[in-house]
Amino acid sequence: MTACAIEDGTMEAARPPGDTGVPAPEDAAPHVPAGAAPAPSPFTIAADGSYAARLTRGAVATDHPADAAQAWFVERWTLDGHEPYAVPLPLDQPEERDSQVLPLADGRVLIQRRVADRHAFSLLYPTGPGTGELPLGSVGCAETSLLPPSPDGASAYALSVGAHCSDVWLVAGGAHGPELVARVPGRCSGGVWLDGTGRLLALDREMPGGGPVKAVVVDLGRGGEVTPLLQITPESNDRLLLADADSGLLLIRSDAPGGDRLGWGVLGSCLPVRFPACLRPAGATVTPFAVQPGQMLMPESCAVALRIDGAPGSSLGVWRPAERRLHRLAAPEGWRAGRGVWTRDGVLKLPYSHEDVACGVALLEAPAEHGARPVAGRAAEAAEESGGQPSGATVSLPMCRPIPLGQAPLMGRTVPG
Repeated sequence: MTACAIEDGTMEAARPPGDTGVPAPEDAAPHVPAGAAPAPSPFTIAADGSYAARLTRGAVATDHPADAAQAWFVERWTLDGHEPYAVPLPLDQPEERDSQVLPLADGRVLIQRRVADRHAFSLLYPTGPGTGELPLGSVGCAETSLLPPSPDGASAYALSVGAHCSDVWLVAGGAHGPELVARVPGRCSGGVWLDGTGRLLALDREMPGGGPVKAVVVDLGRGGEVTPLLQITPESNDRLLLADADSGLLLIRSDAPGGDRLGWGVLGSCLPVRFPACLRPAGATVTPFAVQPGQMLMPESCAVALRIDGAPGSSLGVWRPAERRLHRLAAPEGWRAGRGVWTRDGVLKLPYSHEDVACGVALLEAPAEHGARPVAGRAAEAAEESGGQPSGATVSLPMCRPIPLGQAPLMGRTVPG
């Protein structure tokens, strides 16, 4: 899909491109440039929703007992069982606060640490009362970050960004330590998987010498071949935030309408990208973080979970492309804001923790489409079993005819250079 048009794009020429007109919310997450995809969070959920991992702080055995209460260590959450639970994975020395973690589908946790001028990778796993560690090797790059969990659940990738090119590394799941699998001209950021196998990776790229940021597709199965994905206007910054492989739904952020806006399109479709007014609430910034899977060829029926940042703090929203309204719902106390995963039957699992619950998952039933049988009772029963509570009531949404998908034109259009 090369998006080349917009709908609901009221021009706002008086506002500079990239300016949303909304003050940046206070957040504990790393700073993200305006319009960019969210930076990797210390709390990361595996692609299949089975596990999560984070860095946390507490009293663990270290070589410096006086600092034990302030030691950082990895914690793994199990999310797909009858009841969620957390397993600490401390080592003899505390972790650094800027280390990055990523859970695999087999329960191991990948950690990236900065060691001098290199980035070292290891797999951590519980071994009875202790923690096992499998070193994987290191990459000698100044700027390296983990990409979102691969859909295959067994591989992990990292992105190294240089002055003129960006490298994609396979850092877990390979045969001989970190392997360079793609080199992309320009400075890349973001990272969204477009398929269910971990082959097609979308990156937001700025070409050497400057210019607008455009989302491109890197085919890791064809030596890192690069093809264009988003081209709304020649001058606009067009970034991909989320994608659903089942339906082809794409969540896009672009300044093509004259200001930074959240929109949606369909992979392979000739229909224009749309920028609904409901996704631009006054005084708030909206960021999608999860899309309901399993809606084959029905992108307009996908429920999308959104983080809403405004003056009161972070809250939760749910929206469908078929809708013209944003449903604001109550999130659980201690929600890991901007983190969650949908099940195929439309239940949103929200991880949370607070003084009384160290590891919890609240279950929220997606607002039902018009004519669908209410299933809020089943969500409430599941929430009771897991120790969580539903975060909002079922709301009726109108049914809309789905957009048919076309053949995604990702091959045969190699980008020069």
